[in-house]
Amino acid sequence: MTLKYEVRTQQTIESINEILDQGITKISVLIRHSDRFFANEAREEPFMGLTDIGKDFAFDFGSKLRFNPVPKLCSSFIGRCIETAYLIDKGFTNNNNISLDHNYLTKELGPSYIKDVEKAVKLVQEQESNLFLRNWFDKRIDESIMENPEKTSDNLCEFMVEQIKNLKKNQIALCISHDWSIYPIKEFKMNLKHETNGDVGYLDAIVFFEKDNQYYIINYQTKPILL
Repeated sequence: MTLKYEVRTQQTIESINEILDQGITKISVLIRHSDRFFANEAREEPFMGLTDIGKDFAFDFGSKLRFNPVPKLCSSFIGRCIETAYLIDKGFTNNNNISLDHNYLTKELGPSYIKDVEKAVKLVQEQESNLFLRNWFDKRIDESIMENPEKTSDNLCEFMVEQIKNLKKNQIALCISHDWSIYPIKEFKMNLKHETNGDVGYLDAIVFFEKDNQYYIINYQTKPILL
């Protein structure tokens, strides 16, 4: 089987552990779901779940997490994100023989930045993904179709910081979302353009953390950046 995107479990785990090894405990992680099926028609897209190998990748991700801090899971309401969160939970609990709080769903992690799904998918099919993203980020796509990309980035960062503020002791927030949730943050907050820095892979992530009352982001491609 040929994967459409790379799997970045190891890079994400290493980014999390790099922060933990500095003694930082207030962390939230924005993670793309695992390997999934693709649809030919826009109306079918929200129902595309994980492939069998994608299920294995998500379980493996959970099993590679450290025992402490304990994951607090939330996800987009789209099925592939729910599946990914469930299997991360399953991998973690299987490895550590403990129970986690249930995953909770939130609209902030869903594709709410897509205002008109039919028109957006049609544009992607016409332009292909990379050009579509560039047109979105350069604000050449009407905001009746796609929300302002900088606003999208700001909203997601605010949400992730809020997850840090709401953590209990010895928790880490794992937030399962979509690649289009991660691309705007890389573009506008991290200066990592997709044309030169590559696709957001499966289980790819941006790690948010608090240090000395300030908030930072990091991924495997960059050093910490102050928000």
